Formats: sequence, C-alpha cells, structure tokens
Amino acid sequence: MKYIWILLIGTLLCAETIDCTQVFETRKGELLREVEKIDEARQSFEALQGATNALFEKQKTALKEKENSIAKTKQEIEEKEKQIAAMLAENKRLLDLVEAKKSEKIDETYIKMKDAAAAAIIEKLPIHEGAAIMFGLPAKKISQVMAKMNPQVASDITQRLKKGPPFVDDNKTKE
Repeated sequence: MKYIWILLIGTLLCAETIDCTQVFETRKGELLREVEKIDEARQSFEALQGATNALFEKQKTALKEKENSIAKTKQEIEEKEKQIAAMLAENKRLLDLVEAKKSEKIDETYIKMKDAAAAAIIEKLPIHEGAAIMFGLPAKKISQVMAKMNPQVASDITQRLKKGPPFVDDNKTKE
C-alpha cells in the first residue's frame, strides 16, 4: 500500500508538474507576443524618431539658408545706403557750390551796377532777398546803394542785416 500511495502521490505531483509546464508554456507564448508587440512599438518609435530628426535637420538647413539670404540682403541694403549717402553728400556739395557761384554772380552784377539802378531793383525785392544781396556786397557799395534807397526800405534791410544770415522770409513781404 505504501507503494500505491507513493504512486498516487507521484502521479499527482507529475500531474501538477505537467500543469505547471503547460501554464509556463502558455505564459511563455503570451510573453513572446508581448515582446513582439514591444519590439514593433520600439521599431515604430525609432522610425518616427528618425523621420522627426530628418525633418528637423531639413528645417534647420532651410533656416540656415534663409538666414544667409537675409544677411546677404541686409549687406546689399547697407551698401546701397552707403552709396546713397555718398551721392547725397556729393549732391549737397554740388548744390552748395552752385549756390555759392550763383550768389557770387549776383554779387558781381550788383557791384558793377550803378548805385541808383541797384537801389531801385533792391527796393522792389522782398526785404529778406534784398538783405541777402546787400550782405554779399562790399561795405562801400552797400553804403552807396542805401544812400539812393527809400529810407524806410534801407532801414528794414539794415535791421535784417543786423540779424545776420540766413535771410529768410518771415511771411512779411514788401507791398
């Protein structure tokens, strides 16, 4: 009987071992499927990460190109601004030269004129223009021309000459 008991207990133990092996095999299959799913998910993640990195690099390259283009355009604009500034300076210099030459010509003309004729013309000009012309004449010529002028006009021009250049119109014109 002892033998039967041992056989019975051995059979039960074997049956339980077989059941454990089946459970382990079933669980092993489930775990392998889970590992495959995790592996697929990992591969998908790596593919997505690779695509994201490639897109990032592409955008980074495009940004660098745009930055270079902007820098080039900025440099061109700065060069054009320098050229324009140089042209403006040259134009101002030429304008000043023309103005000086024009003023010099007018001064020479009035210096060569007879005093009475110069006085008659200057009296008819607005005060600021008359003062500007008189300012360019030598002192002796100014006194000779003013002596031939209407005393009121000579007085107004004298006041304007005392203020000094620039002789600009202050919205008072000779009537």
